[in-house]
Amino acid sequence: MTTVATVTSADSGQLIDLKNAVILDRQSTVAGQVLSEEVKSRTGLKWSTVATVPDGATVVVELAIEDGSDVPLEGYRIGIDSSDQNRVTVQISGADRQGLLFGVGNLLRVLVWGAGVANVPADLDVTTSPAYPVRGHQLGYRPTANSYDAWSPEQYDQYIRELALLGGNAIENILYQDGENELMKLTRSEMNQHMSQVCARYGMAYWIWTPVEFDLNDSDRRADLLVRHEKLYRETPNIDALMFPGADPGSNHPDMMLPFLEEIAELLAQYHPNGQVWMSMQGFHGEKGEYVYDYLKEHNPDWLAGIVAGPQSPPMQEMRQNIPEKYPIRRYPDITHNVRCQYPVAWWDLALNLTLGREAPNPRPLDQHQIHNRFAKYSNGFITYSDGIHDDVNKAIWTRLGWDPDADLREILIEYASLFFGPTVAERAADGLRAFEQNWEGSLADNGGVDATLALWQQLENESPQLSNNWRWQLCLLRANYDAYTRHRLLYEQKLEDAANVILARAAELGPAKAMDDALSLLSKAETDLRKPELRQRIEELCVALFDSIGLQSSVERFGASGVERGAVLDLVDRPINNRWWLEDQFAAIRSMGSEDAKLERLATIASWEHPGEGSTYDDLGNVAKSQHVLRGGGLEGRSNLPDRPTIGFMWWDDGKSRLRVSWLSNMHWPTRMRYENLDPGADYILRMTGTGELFPIIDGKRLEPTIYSTEIGEFREYTLPKPAYADGDIEFTWDDPDDMRLNWRQWSYIHEVWLLKR
Repeated sequence: MTTVATVTSADSGQLIDLKNAVILDRQSTVAGQVLSEEVKSRTGLKWSTVATVPDGATVVVELAIEDGSDVPLEGYRIGIDSSDQNRVTVQISGADRQGLLFGVGNLLRVLVWGAGVANVPADLDVTTSPAYPVRGHQLGYRPTANSYDAWSPEQYDQYIRELALLGGNAIENILYQDGENELMKLTRSEMNQHMSQVCARYGMAYWIWTPVEFDLNDSDRRADLLVRHEKLYRETPNIDALMFPGADPGSNHPDMMLPFLEEIAELLAQYHPNGQVWMSMQGFHGEKGEYVYDYLKEHNPDWLAGIVAGPQSPPMQEMRQNIPEKYPIRRYPDITHNVRCQYPVAWWDLALNLTLGREAPNPRPLDQHQIHNRFAKYSNGFITYSDGIHDDVNKAIWTRLGWDPDADLREILIEYASLFFGPTVAERAADGLRAFEQNWEGSLADNGGVDATLALWQQLENESPQLSNNWRWQLCLLRANYDAYTRHRLLYEQKLEDAANVILARAAELGPAKAMDDALSLLSKAETDLRKPELRQRIEELCVALFDSIGLQSSVERFGASGVERGAVLDLVDRPINNRWWLEDQFAAIRSMGSEDAKLERLATIASWEHPGEGSTYDDLGNVAKSQHVLRGGGLEGRSNLPDRPTIGFMWWDDGKSRLRVSWLSNMHWPTRMRYENLDPGADYILRMTGTGELFPIIDGKRLEPTIYSTEIGEFREYTLPKPAYADGDIEFTWDDPDDMRLNWRQWSYIHEVWLLKR
């Protein structure tokens, strides 16, 4: 009798040794091929694929599609059959071919593997099916993306496969927006056809995101677009769905969009009879939204498959209440951006915004978990908005939660790390991924955990040289080094600026020219006397490695990024995170003043800017470390899509290299309120603010009347506080909204700084 070998692990319990396994795949499925290739790439083991079990085989991985299975579509079962004393069988059965592939993905996620090693838990027993029918991601092949445009057909194939192994079932491409660039290996038309074929191979739905960026009243352009779409449908092997955004880009009224999409649906049906047309509600607020709701109720169009909720759409609760149940709502969540987006990082430190910016590597496990589960009940699933691989962890979290919203978050991260890094480091790497999110919580200067996160990843790096070319690993190392380097720069540059202000405060003694010269000499040490230069060097090495491994464009000049805002973190790694640039410009202007007294007055104002004296206070509202009087919400309550609990915002000027005072680059649209305690009831106080647009502070329900008022950025507005308002020593401010929400967010009113000055 042959005994089936097992090994025992203290951490994982009993394991079944699959080193000598064969794959029994009577139906010659894609899942069988994927399993063989993925096991070989991880372990080096070559599992043969057979249609019948060979004599003497002691370990078999059996794949089967069970027609008529009681498991719902896309579902699967995995179990261990040890009833034959001569053989152990790992059985994976799918309700359909897609379910079988998902079952293979589950096996790979729990596989205990290494070089020449493949074990599986002996108690593996899973029966599961997805909670939501649409679980996809946008992988637009276009120059705007920070990595996808540099991919080969093979890289697209592998990435789409890996999303399927996590439980994804849809991919969305972008065809017409932007042109082409030198990084592209294929034309956009060629890659479109390739992606369509890859999705068909893996049983994934192939979607196309396609905006209408002109006025549909232009009959010539309208006709040209229809011709272009007809060519697209004719040439593309497989199209499952089209998604037309209502805005971002585009500004057509739905009374124009809906008839146009009806024509599109008729045209699509000629080539892809099962193809669907979806429309997003982006930009359809107020009357536009009501038009859509009424149209759907009145016309009940069969050609429209569903509605999409994305950034700038009405609240999902409102949409679900007003859209007939016939039409599912698909989510289009922004998981790719950190600022100026649908779900910004709440209370993000200014230094991180100035350097890492909008598309940095951004694992946000807890945020993504909360965002998915809070709104999932209104939808049939999602296709996320992504502009590159920097959000890869977020994709994994959404994919797994789309399958099971009750899945344990840490287990999701462990499975992700095990699948891509290996089980030896999986738990610690999972904790390291969560630590990245904690690096971004609160004041960076006060966050000692940042260096601990770096130490963890450095230890893992030293233990795992075999992962040096793994792009996901490289992304993690880049974030760990970048966060720590930025923190040490922040601490150093802030000390330099504080010391420079001490010098400026002595300008009357030193003379204006010498005071400015000495201050500039001190500030310039940020360039000549670097802190942690080894981290700076490692950041550059990793950016080069990521361009070579996965086409990540971390620099415009060096790697062809489409813009600094598009993930070009290497272009911002040395950007001053104090006010050095602003001070240089201020000093140049002061030197040209004719009066010595005027020079001294301006230098005194600068020196005391953030330190207005005893009994007075200063808040930089866009700086989480310097806004102690702002009452904040936390977590999702701080999201910009919940306007009753606003968070910090950041402007984007001069490609991220604006020379304005850094406090004017961050802001709040409105804080919920500001509170001051222990004021002197007998003293006189002045409220001073900087900001843009209209600022209307309110105390006890009444607007304060300004004594100085300017709407220009950096100019002061001042208000005298009524003494009865702080007779008990405490006072709270709120603001009267100037009703600018109807405007583009770039035109809103913003508050930058608030002083409470004791006279």
